[in-house]
Amino acid sequence: MTPIERFLHARDFLLTHRTDYARASAEFRWPELGADEPFNWALDYFDALARANQAVALWLAPDGQPEVRLSFAELAERSSRLANYLRRRGVQRGDRVLVMLPSAPELWESLLALMKLGAVIVPTTTLLTAPELLARVRRGGIRHLIAAAECAESCRELPPHLTRFIVGGAGEPPGWQPLVAGYAEPARFTADAPTRAGDPLLLYFTSGTTAQPKLVLHTQASYPIGHLSTMYWIGIRPGDVHYNISSPGWAKHAWSSVFAPWNAGATVLSQPSARFSAAATLLLLERAGVTTLCAPPTVWRMLLLSALGPRPRALRECTSAGEPLNPEVIERVRAAWGITIRDGFGQTETTAVIGNPPGQPVVVGSMGRPLPGYRIELLGADGRPATAPLAASTATPAPVAEGELAVVLAPRPVGLMLGYEDDPARTADVMAGGYYRTGDEAARGGDGYYHYVGRGDDVFKSSDYRISPFELESALLEHPAVAEAAVVPTPDPLRLFIAKAFVTLRPAVPPSRETARDILLFARQRLPAYQRIRRLEFLELPKTISGKIRRVALRQKEQERAAAGDRPPGEFRLDELDGPDLS
Repeated sequence: MTPIERFLHARDFLLTHRTDYARASAEFRWPELGADEPFNWALDYFDALARANQAVALWLAPDGQPEVRLSFAELAERSSRLANYLRRRGVQRGDRVLVMLPSAPELWESLLALMKLGAVIVPTTTLLTAPELLARVRRGGIRHLIAAAECAESCRELPPHLTRFIVGGAGEPPGWQPLVAGYAEPARFTADAPTRAGDPLLLYFTSGTTAQPKLVLHTQASYPIGHLSTMYWIGIRPGDVHYNISSPGWAKHAWSSVFAPWNAGATVLSQPSARFSAAATLLLLERAGVTTLCAPPTVWRMLLLSALGPRPRALRECTSAGEPLNPEVIERVRAAWGITIRDGFGQTETTAVIGNPPGQPVVVGSMGRPLPGYRIELLGADGRPATAPLAASTATPAPVAEGELAVVLAPRPVGLMLGYEDDPARTADVMAGGYYRTGDEAARGGDGYYHYVGRGDDVFKSSDYRISPFELESALLEHPAVAEAAVVPTPDPLRLFIAKAFVTLRPAVPPSRETARDILLFARQRLPAYQRIRRLEFLELPKTISGKIRRVALRQKEQERAAAGDRPPGEFRLDELDGPDLS
């Protein structure tokens, strides 16, 4: 079989057995593509799928504005025109192109066009500051830039060698070329040379929740083919309307707004908006007949702050990824809609690795089981598979192993990154010993389900007990006053560290002593003594641009305060609150 035939065979197997987890896990095999074999997803797969195909591929539904619907055939043609234009303007195979666009047709058209050219796409959020943007251009070796008009000012100080293409706006600033001119180019695109499966395709800067953003390199195969696992986990079928709530510029957008739905031949739905609206989202789910929905935990929590109302008529599958999903959220959505949100796990470095696929029992609070094509181990500190739970772990009711979550590299999963672009030492470290080490801690129960414990940097010790912030945060989120919570260690002379909670309250709840006391008592009743939350502070949680909580910033703040002997005026301490029931 040709490379594209092998890809289609693997895809069709997963679509056929989408609810038969046992068979899919046992029999699925990644299509074997040598690094030098020709493979270009946009040319070999998407254009073939699009031939005379008038089904809607992309549906943009901005709130209160005209909608845009483009068929597979229209997207194939428009992207080929842009590919011809970009090539004529100097974009060559292997060039790094920074793409800084919002949810507009040009975003998806540019991604397809650059794939066809064999260029390396560097997706970037439109919210970057000028210094952040300059750092990305330098670290990423960027040669060309495709940006929205509103980003032109942020790009002013970028190196003059960049070829600049602008989207939108009333005119072109000096040095910029209009991308719209590309639609006048010929509709037929012919590649100047074959693209190889091992050629670089995507270069991602991670969101930097715990450290400086990493620079993750994916190939022409690793994301386009690798996201077969994501397609399977979400449960997308041909003809579905799939809505993924994710901002452009981050890996999750490629996961679920490009490769997973289009691998299934489904419609990608997007609601361009400067600000998320729970009310507008709920209306869109019904009006657009959304069948599959994927949203991060932050969005699910915001939807719950609104009135969910009746279940949208066409909605069949709900999933969540990006951060662990707390059990309280799952239970409340299930009570309102009769649908169980299925959690999943993956990283920018991978595709969906672990998940709760359709048709399988969901253990609430678990991120699921290894998805087809991935084998998982939990590693101890010595790098060997963990065979027994660590002391004082409560991540599962009956854990049989706990450790660092690692992907087995024999055979190497297609969906795994090539490596960290500018850090070969780090790449070698995370790929050592026959595993890709994720840096995330997890526990596995006797039923084979995995439960998230926390990032390796987030888990801490208190009086020699290992504390998982996720477990404490899940308890806090059950309190009716708590909208969001983050738990970090704060230094303590007796216990080494103790748990401190930073809490964002629901609207109209006062950040008072009484509220703090009620929340701490609530948590005390639900957690064992060694996990007791002993300090609490109310604030809006710091987040990355992609919406993930920056616990590293909170940890650093606590360390600096302890070193200086400072106490914030709004901090409440368990041992100072009145009442014997809190002692």
